[in-house]
Amino acid sequence: MEKKFDYDAAVAELEAIAAKVEDPKTAVEDMEKMIRRSAELVAACRGYLRGVREKVDEIEKC
Repeated sequence: MEKKFDYDAAVAELEAIAAKVEDPKTAVEDMEKMIRRSAELVAACRGYLRGVREKVDEIEKC
């Protein structure tokens, strides 16, 4: 069974990553992983929002 995408959780994770990146104690080596994860999350959020927009467009056609 595929896990349902949780937009709010993705945004919260992006905010947490942004805070870690801004923290001077964060190791440069860890930033690469965080940047990759951020890119994955942003892509997933965009896909989710695109899908929601398509559903709204379908509803508006009725």
